[in-house]
Amino acid sequence: MAPRHPRIAKLELDERSLVRRGPDVEHERQVAIFDLLEQNHFAPVGDHGGPYSLVLGIVENRLTFDVRDEDDTRLGQVILALSPFRKVVKDYFEICDSYFQAIKKSTPAQIETLDMARRGIHNEGSTLLLERLKGKIDIDHDTARRLFTLICVLHIRA
Repeated sequence: MAPRHPRIAKLELDERSLVRRGPDVEHERQVAIFDLLEQNHFAPVGDHGGPYSLVLGIVENRLTFDVRDEDDTRLGQVILALSPFRKVVKDYFEICDSYFQAIKKSTPAQIETLDMARRGIHNEGSTLLLERLKGKIDIDHDTARRLFTLICVLHIRA
C-alpha cells in the first residue's frame, strides 16, 4: 500500500458562494488551485493520513472547510468566523485593484512597489489563516497563502 500524505488531493470551491469573476481574478483562482494541488501540507486534527478532498465555501457568513477522504466520505468540517478576515481581504482587494491598474499605465518602479505591498498584505492574510486554523487544521505557510487567495475569491460578490 502506498504511503499516505497529509495533503489536499482535490479541491472545490462551493459554487453557491461564487459569482462571475473577471479574467484577473479567474487567473489567480486557477493558479492558486493548481499550485495548491501540486504541493501542500494539510493535516486536520485527528489526521487520517490523507490525502484529502476539500470543499471551501462561505455559508451563512462563515468560512467552511468541508474535509473529506479520497472516497468523498465526510471526515469533518471546520467553520471559521469571517469577521477577522474582513479588513485584510478588503485591503488586499484594494491593493490588487491598484496593482492591476498600475500594470496598464505605471512605471516599473511603481508596479514593483505595489506588488511588494500586495505580497505583504497577502502574507498578513495567510498568517491570520494559520492562526485561526491552529488546533483545527495544520497547514504550512505556502498552503495558507494559496488558501487565502481562494478565500478572497469567495468574498467577491456580484
